[in-house]
Amino acid sequence: MNTHQTLGAEDQSVQHNPDRKLGLKGKLDSHRAWLEGKAGSIRGNFTGWTFNEQQLSGANLTRAILHATTWLDANLSAADLTGAELQRADLGQAMLADADLTGADLTEAQCDRTWLKAANLSEARLSGTCFTKAMLDDAKMFDASLHECDFSGASLRGASLHQSKAFRCIFSEAVLERAIFYHARLQFCRFVSALLVEANFNAARVQDCDFMYAEMTGAKFSRADLSRSAFLKSRLRETDFRGAVARSTDFAQSDLTGARFGEAMLFCADFCGANLKGARELTADQLSQARTNEFTILPNGSRGPYLKGSGAERPVLR
Repeated sequence: MNTHQTLGAEDQSVQHNPDRKLGLKGKLDSHRAWLEGKAGSIRGNFTGWTFNEQQLSGANLTRAILHATTWLDANLSAADLTGAELQRADLGQAMLADADLTGADLTEAQCDRTWLKAANLSEARLSGTCFTKAMLDDAKMFDASLHECDFSGASLRGASLHQSKAFRCIFSEAVLERAIFYHARLQFCRFVSALLVEANFNAARVQDCDFMYAEMTGAKFSRADLSRSAFLKSRLRETDFRGAVARSTDFAQSDLTGARFGEAMLFCADFCGANLKGARELTADQLSQARTNEFTILPNGSRGPYLKGSGAERPVLR
């Protein structure tokens, strides 16, 4: 027997709740009263409820218990879900533009094709959460904790992930133009074929991550730690690596035309087959510590491997 009850009218109920006679409006009113500290009020517990196609724009669901709820095509635009418990909730194709999910728990929630434009997910707990093909443009995810989340094909243009922590997350084929990962900590994440034009990873820790085939023109990695990450066959034209740590980082066959490397640490970095033509601020010591081969195009346009004293680290000025 299906335990989910579809809410088509206010007087419908759910067997999980002793106050089922209140209906949706009554429970929302009771929850609001609970938030205000009124005597006799009850925290909203909607475990197992189905809210498909419900119009709840601007609803106050702060700290509500919403375990295993279903929200297909529901409208939660500008709703307040601060601290809400949304574990295993199905928010597929729901509208949450401008919604506030600060500190919410979305463990194992399904957000496939969910509209979260300009939503606030700061300090949210996202473990095993699925955001495939979701709309997250301009979303705020400050200090968010992301563990094994899937953002495949999602749009995160201009999203702010300052100081977020991501472990084993998938951003493959995602659109991350101008996304900000300032001071973020990323490990074992995949950005294969992602669009990261002008993305900002300044001062981030980006270790053991895969950026194969990524488009990263104009991206910023100043003072970032890129140890053991792979940028194989990626496009990194005019990218800023000044002060970055790129120990054992794989840049093989990537396009680094015009990239900047001032004071970057490149010990065992792999530039075999990479195009470094016009790359700036590289020194003889940096290139000597890195790997180059006969297919590497050096900053002055000549073919490698790099030979110390050749002057090939200096780009040709036009």
